[in-house]
Amino acid sequence: MHLSQLRRWILQSPPVEWAILQLRELLIGALRQGPIPQHVAFVMDGNRRFAKSHRIETVEGHNLGFEALARVLEVCYKSGVKVVTVYAFSIENFKRSKYEVDGLMDMAKVKLAQLLQHGDLLDRYGVSIRVLGQRELIKPDLLADIERATKMTSRNGNAILNVCFPYTSHDEITTAIRNTVVDYSKPLPIQQRTFSESHIKHTLRSRHLSVAAERIRERSRSPSSRGASDVEDSTSSSTTLHPDSPPEDTMMPGKEVDVSDDASPNLYPDPESITSKVLNDHMYTAGLPPLELLIRTSGVERLSDFMLWQSHENTEIVFLKCLWPEFDLWQFLPVLVEWQWRRKKEEEQERGVRSIGGSIIRAKSS
Repeated sequence: MHLSQLRRWILQSPPVEWAILQLRELLIGALRQGPIPQHVAFVMDGNRRFAKSHRIETVEGHNLGFEALARVLEVCYKSGVKVVTVYAFSIENFKRSKYEVDGLMDMAKVKLAQLLQHGDLLDRYGVSIRVLGQRELIKPDLLADIERATKMTSRNGNAILNVCFPYTSHDEITTAIRNTVVDYSKPLPIQQRTFSESHIKHTLRSRHLSVAAERIRERSRSPSSRGASDVEDSTSSSTTLHPDSPPEDTMMPGKEVDVSDDASPNLYPDPESITSKVLNDHMYTAGLPPLELLIRTSGVERLSDFMLWQSHENTEIVFLKCLWPEFDLWQFLPVLVEWQWRRKKEEEQERGVRSIGGSIIRAKSS
């Protein structure tokens, strides 16, 4: 106990704090020299266990967890990460007792207020806050605070903080599919029916009628006897060549020809055109960089229905033993260094494959 207090006293002394700060800046600067993941996600797990193991109140454990989040956000944005996504509240949490759910909601409100108190951090790195999830499940007073937070940071465009609350990946995917079905159930606008068979037929017919009407106008200026004969010949020829043409009165000069496709059935988007990109465009993370690194603390090795769609073949998933309040640069740094090492190795392999392919092509051409 005495050694722990002595260690804490030494680390909190001004000279040691200054030295640690300088070392942090040096390490972050070194990280920026290599590739940096543009989208990092965190499952912040272990606040309760940390509080229990340190014999402190659960609320205090969550407060320490928020302080850890503030530290990690600064490291991420300072090192060049553009998007950070955190798992704050699962929809499955609503299955807990009302007392616990109300407590979590109240805590979320406090945490959001604390996050806004760190406005200097958000403004310094140009971070905008986005809340991803089913907002209709949120209490009105908390939802108002969320709207205020997103509005306050909406002008920041350098980086993004996604707060998943309340969220599950299954719900996100279901919502994306539902919205896709709704979009594909809407008829295509007429201007998009360029290659419709009926549209092409009407277009050709309108062009023929325009030419016929122009000829009628030209011949009407000639003597009446010749004009009458020509008009009869023109009308007879038009009827013979185009038996599907509208009645004669539609061919009169100045008469507008209706070439709309109202009588034909509505055309809808082809379901075969639905691809993974279409679904991706309906996800909460649409338009954001792909997820490159996902970290979960507390030693639990599962995703807990978080970012399942976004976790693709190139996403590196890391499970750490430390609890979330303990997570800082010293736990984060080895993960980033290993990620950089793997990315550089993959790039070297890709360059090697390209050089071999180029050599083969040159050998064949020679």
